Amino acid sequence: MAALLSNAYLDDQSSKIRSKVVPWEGYQRAGHITSDELALIRKVDRQPRSKTDSIFLTDGPTYALLYLGLLKKLARVDTMQYILVLIGDALSERVRFFLKASESDSELPYGPLVHALDTSDEFVQLKTAQILTIFLSASPTINPSILKPFLQFLSTTLQGSPVNQKKRDVTVQSLEALLPQPAVRYAVWNNPALIQGLVAILKDKPSPQLSYQAVFCFWLLTFEKDIAEQINSKYDIIPVLTEIAQEAAKEKVIRVVIATFRNLVSKAPSQNLPSMLVAKLLPFIRSLSSRKFSDEEIVDDITYLKTELSENFESLTTYDEYTSELASGHLSWSPVHESDTFWKENAAKLNDRDYEQLKSLIKLLNESTDPLVLAVAAHDVGQYVKYYERGKKVVSDLGAKTRVMELMGHSSSDVRYQALISVQRLISNPWVTV
Repeated sequence: MAALLSNAYLDDQSSKIRSKVVPWEGYQRAGHITSDELALIRKVDRQPRSKTDSIFLTDGPTYALLYLGLLKKLARVDTMQYILVLIGDALSERVRFFLKASESDSELPYGPLVHALDTSDEFVQLKTAQILTIFLSASPTINPSILKPFLQFLSTTLQGSPVNQKKRDVTVQSLEALLPQPAVRYAVWNNPALIQGLVAILKDKPSPQLSYQAVFCFWLLTFEKDIAEQINSKYDIIPVLTEIAQEAAKEKVIRVVIATFRNLVSKAPSQNLPSMLVAKLLPFIRSLSSRKFSDEEIVDDITYLKTELSENFESLTTYDEYTSELASGHLSWSPVHESDTFWKENAAKLNDRDYEQLKSLIKLLNESTDPLVLAVAAHDVGQYVKYYERGKKVVSDLGAKTRVMELMGHSSSDVRYQALISVQRLISNPWVTV
């Protein structure tokens, strides 16, 4: 069980802390611990692991209550460090003794640990996170009042610049261990900072192992249908995952990305297939299908995705391709944008359902920070105005005219040029009857 979350920093610090002297007699004289507690602690204090393991094996419930009780009432950081190491050492296959401590004290085992998360000492925080992860993973039910502050703590570890690598490592492993439980998936989903933190990790060109672990978290999240329906529209993960898989040197990274894509397609095809096609996933999947893999599951997943993407691609009209691109938020100079035939035939379709697609285009114009997206969006507004006779008024009423004029001062020369052409059409071009 203790191997559920391993970290070199925690292992190294734990070794050093085991040899430290804690003033147990002083605590007893001051009335902070009882003589019985002192007698118990003396048996394990600075003893070899083999001896403490043997003692815990024969008297586990007593020592589980002792350690948690000491953590509850002793606040000195060095003492807390020592107690946490004792707890960590005792966890191998004996978590049940700690979980049963609630029968003697309702605040145990979680109360002192949640409180310890607020300590400023880094080792105390991370060792506590390790222990909490093990407890929660072994527990048949998870109390939301425990899970919520723990996840809030984990979300703070992924913030800040530069990111603390030790904290990030512990956080991702904690999530990886807890997300198999559906209740945890929804609690994580309701903490946007955690999802944003995982996306940021993947965008930061992590090691193959960290890539695998972060994507593994997304794979577990996407087993829930409503999460699979929303995750790409909220966090734009499909292009990020596609790039991770394309650049991956390790088969296990490709495998977990492909498994995540399968979840997204099987649980929410209409929400995710268009973005996958825009991200050029189909050519990549086709290239993967010709490779040899040692794992049969990845072969099955690749075949499934190839079939679904191919069928969806073949059923797309040119206008469907355009609306898929709009929905993905990733506009590029694909042929539809520069085709006068496309705009003659389809400009008026942007007005359907109360100008739904035109509003999507204007939203990108207002919100995107990508110069390529802005240039293509400005160009498309110009094409819409050119080929829809009442386009000038509609674009002006929706506020896009002002925005296109602003973009004439953009730092990108391509954005400035496309904005200029659109403004000329908005101001001086006669309306064209379609």
